[in-house]
Amino acid sequence: MEFTARQICDLLNGKLEGREDIKISRLSKIEEGAEGSLTFLANPKYESFIYTTKASLVIVSDSFIPEKKLEPAIIRVENPYQSFVHLLEIYNQIRNDRKGIEEMSSISPDLVAGEGCYVGAFVYIGSNVTLGKNVKIYPHSFVGDNVSIGDNTILFSGVRVYSDCKIGSDCTLHSGTIIGADGFGFTPSNNNQYKKVAQIGNVIIEDFVEIGANTTIDRATLGSTILRKGVKLDNLIQIAHNVEIGENTVIAAQTGVAGSTKIGRDCMIGGQVGIVGHIEIADRVKIAAQSGIGTSITTPGEIVQGSPAFGIGDYKRTYVVFRKLPELEKRIKELEQTITDLRQIPS
Repeated sequence: MEFTARQICDLLNGKLEGREDIKISRLSKIEEGAEGSLTFLANPKYESFIYTTKASLVIVSDSFIPEKKLEPAIIRVENPYQSFVHLLEIYNQIRNDRKGIEEMSSISPDLVAGEGCYVGAFVYIGSNVTLGKNVKIYPHSFVGDNVSIGDNTILFSGVRVYSDCKIGSDCTLHSGTIIGADGFGFTPSNNNQYKKVAQIGNVIIEDFVEIGANTTIDRATLGSTILRKGVKLDNLIQIAHNVEIGENTVIAAQTGVAGSTKIGRDCMIGGQVGIVGHIEIADRVKIAAQSGIGTSITTPGEIVQGSPAFGIGDYKRTYVVFRKLPELEKRIKELEQTITDLRQIPS
């Protein structure tokens, strides 16, 4: 893909200073810029690089005043970082703009698909599946029976969507994601063995959800496991059966949420957090990395840390004491020795 400086400037509604016909074919960091690349300057800490960068075009703030002569052309905008992010979005849309059905895919004849869809090689699509407009399903993915996928959703290579699951519009599922595998449901039998409980529910993913690589969302035993609008999940996360995650909640990598737990909206959950089943977490709660959540958190906006987790203020005060335990132990032993010595003094 190649664009001129003028075309990029027009996309950003900016003001161009320098040659309009410069050809731009890639994006780069300002300190790693090369000829033909576009970069940006948003943080004053990196200003020195604009005088040495080999990039051909730099997005800068309207208020930027160069201290030396600039080699690259510049585009002045109100917010350089947001403008660069906008270009990244456009670049990504162009890069992923594939259409049509590749050979060696297996598709049920009753598929209902909107305009602009893409189905890659070695994709399997079961019966009674509905795809919205511009859905992209990359090679080696599986879509089971009775699945519906909304407009503009992308399934990258190796995604598995089990039967009866529903995925909304403008979602992104990265490679290795598994939607709708059986929940971990077993019951002890009389002979001390475990008998599997059939998992006959599904998974519902609403609009604008993004799910990282190798994350798994289990189907419900009955009813649905639900990810509400705008949820963002990192890589390597386990969401168990019948869990519900509220709107715009974000969860970092290696977190596990056990069955039937309900997480509120606008929560932020750090990496390697463990959350037990059958509890509720209020809206806007923040959970620090590596915390263990064993009981419900009922106060909206609470921040917790630790395992088991408790209020972050108490945790920090407790941690100060914890770090001093060896010193405190030494002082206690000295005090005990002093008391022993005092008791041995004749009265």
